[in-house]
Amino acid sequence: MILVNTDYISGKNLEMLGLVKGSTIQSKNVGRDITQSFKTLVGGELKAYNEMMNDARALATKRMVEQAESMGADAIVNIRYASASVMQGAAEVMAYGTAVKFV
Repeated sequence: MILVNTDYISGKNLEMLGLVKGSTIQSKNVGRDITQSFKTLVGGELKAYNEMMNDARALATKRMVEQAESMGADAIVNIRYASASVMQGAAEVMAYGTAVKFV
């Protein structure tokens, strides 16, 4: 499966199959939240949250790819990511794009 954030793939003619998406909702771990709140006092990268968001993006991407594969897609073009707070302490990460087949 080819994944790109452009609306084309060089050298390929594409047939659009439709929108595909994957998402996940992640919540903060109470223990992780306490240790990260101390980090905000001195500044710097919040590595535990960075790791959590990386894992969430990977899972959302995996789910998007699974949906594209079920449609018979060869690639996903124009991939985008979005995130939003769902409730206090929880965020949704969504990956979406257009599933395409090579012609």
